[in-house]
Amino acid sequence: MAGLIKREDIDEVRQRTDIKEVVDGYVTLKGAGLGTYKGLCPFHDERSPSFTVRPQVGRYHCFGCGEDGDVIAFVQKQDHTSFHEAVEKLASRIGYELRYEDGGTGPSREEVGKRQRLLDAHKIADEFFRAQLLTPGAAEGRNFLYSRGFDRAASEQFGVGYAPQGWDALLKHLRGRGFTDAELKLTGMFSEGNRGIYDRFRGRLIWPIRDISGDTIGFGARKLYEDDQGPKYLNTPETTLYKKSQVLYGIDLAKKHVAKDRQLVVVEGYTDVMACHLAGIPTAVATCGTAFGTEHIKIARRLLSDDGTGGEVIFTFDGDAAGQKAALRAFEEDQRFVAQNYVAVDPTGADPCDLRQTKGDEAVRDLINSRRPLFEFAIKATLKRHNLDTVEGRVAALREAAPVVGQIRDAAIRPGYARQLAGWLGMPVEEVSRAVAVAMKREGGAAASPGAPSGASAAARGTQPGGPGVAAGAASGAVPSFHRPDPRDPVASMERQALEVALQEPALLGGGIWERFSAARFVTPAFQAVHDAMRASGPGLIGEPLRWVEQVMHEVPEPLRPLVSELAVVPLPASTAEAVQKYCRDILARLFELQITRVKADKMGQLQRLDPAASPDEFQRLNRELMMLEMERRALRSDA
Repeated sequence: MAGLIKREDIDEVRQRTDIKEVVDGYVTLKGAGLGTYKGLCPFHDERSPSFTVRPQVGRYHCFGCGEDGDVIAFVQKQDHTSFHEAVEKLASRIGYELRYEDGGTGPSREEVGKRQRLLDAHKIADEFFRAQLLTPGAAEGRNFLYSRGFDRAASEQFGVGYAPQGWDALLKHLRGRGFTDAELKLTGMFSEGNRGIYDRFRGRLIWPIRDISGDTIGFGARKLYEDDQGPKYLNTPETTLYKKSQVLYGIDLAKKHVAKDRQLVVVEGYTDVMACHLAGIPTAVATCGTAFGTEHIKIARRLLSDDGTGGEVIFTFDGDAAGQKAALRAFEEDQRFVAQNYVAVDPTGADPCDLRQTKGDEAVRDLINSRRPLFEFAIKATLKRHNLDTVEGRVAALREAAPVVGQIRDAAIRPGYARQLAGWLGMPVEEVSRAVAVAMKREGGAAASPGAPSGASAAARGTQPGGPGVAAGAASGAVPSFHRPDPRDPVASMERQALEVALQEPALLGGGIWERFSAARFVTPAFQAVHDAMRASGPGLIGEPLRWVEQVMHEVPEPLRPLVSELAVVPLPASTAEAVQKYCRDILARLFELQITRVKADKMGQLQRLDPAASPDEFQRLNRELMMLEMERRALRSDA
């Protein structure tokens, strides 16, 4: 079992990883000033780029939606992985072997290398199968796709391929790319006989099965020829990469839409996923030869941000007995969700692929829109097993249906279903409610109602419409509120520029500059709080920009962290390294001159209140100090 990753290793991965290279895999970035890059935000729809990346400090910030973070946070949000998984993925990317607390272990460098070889083999096989679909020998496969309403563009969109007939076409191809038989045995793409290994998939249409990050980890293959003695669908067997209970076909294409629309549609086959996506339901996925279970729910919850704030899972099942059984299995797992679950079943029993083929895209959309709550489906499926025309049948149905209602975890809607059940049975509501209460007591009670949202909203993040990262107010017992400064205020503008410089070019604070900077006083409360966080971080990290910003983020009050991220990535108005250095020195000089002006004003006030005759020594001391301050101010201007 893997333990907690050591903190110093997390810092090392963050330090060694180039955030621009990682983000480039998802967003087209273009230069926006020296050391700054911009692109269209991957977290919200926009037409002009406001997503900014500053590799030197290892952070990104979207000036449109306020999303911000470091490279680990980016991978978490983009790939919908946990913090632990994101760190391990980035460590694998740079070849860094992580250490774990409490004697726990993670993947060794050797294991990481083996995994990468398996991924490489699957990637090459994926390309091979897709190329084969265009050959004369794949005519039967192309005809099958066309008969189901899928043209060449659709096949390319979903990466559909073809495994040629014969025993070793893929085997020869991968051997030619340097893979050993020992490696190929681990992929699940080959079977083994008396004469060695041979292709597992032969004369079949091939669908690549990818994980949430888009890596191909297995394949699904459909029979095309009558002389094929194998099953209609043949999938990759369990391997170190492919665990069917943890895989959802189409998740790589659906994940962004699922997260955005807070909806997941679960269908039964590869062609159903294709039909849904092409019909305008891009949230569709399918299980791979297994029921929708616990591990699938973990993926769904991660994508849906299943925190009590909404979201829905829609299951489409055939209208036959097997489909109803699958729906009831889904109901048993329902209690693991906070999202609301629904069932969409076509009255004729047609699946999405059949509907699209016979009635068009609109029929598929209508099917999903006709969804019914899974609770209702499960209760009615229970009632169908009894003769409700007799007293005995109704009593037996109540005894079986009451525990189903009792399982509904949301106490707010449970009484409503008890009333619905009473209506369907033709019984008094009080009698049905008592039966539900008894069933709940017998089973130990339904799950508690979901709590309040965990803070994904803008209010919980401490932001306001006037600008990201600054709280408009604070609840009782919370951190103090910080209002966004007026950008027209010249003092606030100068203080902001000084913080931008200090965060992005901290090396300039070395030597005696740090003492001056730390002694500065900011009149804008939000900026003073950021300055306090810098002072608390100390000068020890100013030579390491990435760790410096990370430490300041740690020290600053929670509502101001987005502001720090914003200050750390905003482009500085200079196009060359020399110009950046000059700009930064000038800004710091202006900050220090402002501090001198404030101190001079204080001392001038003291001087004016002083009686020279009564305190000649104090009078002379203040005059000397004023003279020294003026000399210091002039020196600053001269240097600038």
